Amino acid sequence: MKIDKPNKPLPISPMGENSSRPGTSKTSQPAAPSQSGSTSVSLGSTATQLHSMESSMAGTPVVDANKVNEIKLAISQGRFQVNSGVVADKLLETVKALIGNNKG
Repeated sequence: MKIDKPNKPLPISPMGENSSRPGTSKTSQPAAPSQSGSTSVSLGSTATQLHSMESSMAGTPVVDANKVNEIKLAISQGRFQVNSGVVADKLLETVKALIGNNKG
């Protein structure tokens, strides 16, 4: 693939703040645009929903400390048993959900 050169050369900006190109003076540079109006940005309803969800989740603990303590106690007392059938079923459900999400 061939990339053509642009018709007009790109402007060269000065290297330093106080330097200028030969043949130009600081008075010939265009003035900065004025800020007469205000700008408004709307992100839409999805962004609003995400922000609302984030706010509601911020107060929710990531881990249920009571459940963790119950499991620790059951392990230390030797009464915690892993049901491999349930673990396998949940793992398969998760994999199926992940595969289903990637197809669309």
